[in-house]
Amino acid sequence: MKLKISKRNLIFLAIIALLLVPQIRNPIQVLLHKGLSFFNNSSIIAIDKRQALSNFNWQLQSDKDYKLNFKDAKGKVVFVNFWATWCPPCIAEMPSIEALYKDYKNDVVFLFVTNEAFKTIEKFKTKNNFTFEVFNPITSVPNQLETQSIPRTFIINKKGEIVIDESGALNWNSMKIRNQLDTMLKE
Repeated sequence: MKLKISKRNLIFLAIIALLLVPQIRNPIQVLLHKGLSFFNNSSIIAIDKRQALSNFNWQLQSDKDYKLNFKDAKGKVVFVNFWATWCPPCIAEMPSIEALYKDYKNDVVFLFVTNEAFKTIEKFKTKNNFTFEVFNPITSVPNQLETQSIPRTFIINKKGEIVIDESGALNWNSMKIRNQLDTMLKE
C-alpha cells in the first residue's frame, strides 16, 4: 500500500511541529490572536442591562511609584484592562490599546492591571515602545471587575456603570470604541 501525502497535510504537520517549539509558538499565537482581534468586535451593554459598580474601594500601585485609589476615578470614564506579558491574546491587543491610550489618555482613566513585577513590565514596555502606565492591585478588585481569565477589559461610564465587558483580544482602536468613548465623555 502506497502512502499518499498531500501538500495540505504537509503544511498542517509543519504548523503543528512549529507550535511545539516554545520560541516559535508564542509569536504564532500572538499573530493569530491579532488577526482574530479584528473580527472580534466589542459589544456595548444595553442601558437597561448595565451593572453599576457598588464598590470603588480598590488600591493600586503604579509603575510610576505612587498609589492610586480607584475612588479617584469615580465620575470619570474608565478603561480597565487585566493582562500579562506572557499572555498571547494580551500581547496581540496591546498595540491597539496603546493607540487608543495615546489619543484618550487626557480624558479617560486607563488602568492596565497585572500581578507581574514592574521590572518585567518595564522590559516589555520598552521592547514594544508602549507608554501606558501599569498598576499592580494592592487590595481586592471590586466584585464586578473580578476575572479568572485575561485579557479582560471593562469600560465604565461616568455613572460607574460597566458599558463594555470583553474577554479575549480585540481591536480597541476601532471607530466603534472611539465613538463610544466620545459619547461617554459627553454625558
